[in-house]
Amino acid sequence: MTRVLSGIQPTGEIHLGNYVGAIRQWVADQHAHDAFFCVVDLHALTVEIDPAELRAKTLEAATILLAAGLDPDVCTLFVQSHVSAHAELSWLLECVAAFGELRRMTQFKDKTARGGEGAARVGLFTYPVLQAADILLYDTDRVPVGSDQRQHLELCRDIAIRFNQRYGETFVVPTAAIPKVGAKVMDLQEPAQKMSKSRSSPQGKVLVLEPPEAITRKVKRAVTDVETEVRYNPVHKPGVSNLLELLAVGTGESPSALAERYSQYGPLKADAAAAVVEFLRPLQSRYAELAADPAYVQEVLAKGAAKAEKIASATLRRAQDAMGILPRQ
Repeated sequence: MTRVLSGIQPTGEIHLGNYVGAIRQWVADQHAHDAFFCVVDLHALTVEIDPAELRAKTLEAATILLAAGLDPDVCTLFVQSHVSAHAELSWLLECVAAFGELRRMTQFKDKTARGGEGAARVGLFTYPVLQAADILLYDTDRVPVGSDQRQHLELCRDIAIRFNQRYGETFVVPTAAIPKVGAKVMDLQEPAQKMSKSRSSPQGKVLVLEPPEAITRKVKRAVTDVETEVRYNPVHKPGVSNLLELLAVGTGESPSALAERYSQYGPLKADAAAAVVEFLRPLQSRYAELAADPAYVQEVLAKGAAKAEKIASATLRRAQDAMGILPRQ
């Protein structure tokens, strides 16, 4: 089986777009691949976050992944910082990566555009190397990536190839895996933009753990347009099309076919809200059960980290040997 690895940051709130666009695909991938999934808490340190919040959000993210359907008997689920090889290999790879490569990363440019590079944390600059370590530690064959992470995956490949050329064959060079096309959930208030953890306003995103009444209120207040015709056209009618996408997520039908049933926005919004509430109900119910037993979630993460550590430590040792690090006796 090919090995895949994906991670999610415990910052911000996990929303419907995360669930539909990524997590739901992970649930399917675990049965087709040797799948590793991690909550990348070390990456969260590149921005200001309260320590107590980071701990709580890390556990919450893991619990949501389990509630969504990740099966610890099928896949490997763990917390990044629980496997120390991630940080250790990152330093070795920083000594292989070039400053110019990191300087060209568009995400670093985007994130420092407002505050300036002078105030940015060094970790924000080097975190693509840590991301490379995350991937290379597990001899990962395929990495599901969206357009925003493709540049980082290419950097990972470049670092692995350079390391292998300089020190001998050590790492598997991963390839990008294009995620299966799923529904694209857009911001409810800015429907031309994807629903985002960091950029969307509170009213623009539906959180997977939100109460039904809050979800209903947000969907019913979603931006549409001045025309009254209901048709699926993401370019010219993004707001209405997003509502149809939401309804399609809940019903399994195509947005175009659903559009033919409506002549007014009101009924469409009501049905879309009800569909999203029902779609999230199983996840929310399972989450409540898991959250009531945090010891079980911690046990799952401990077992996942133990399994991940065996593989990661072997890869780290290979890299250390290749670079001439004296083994500890």
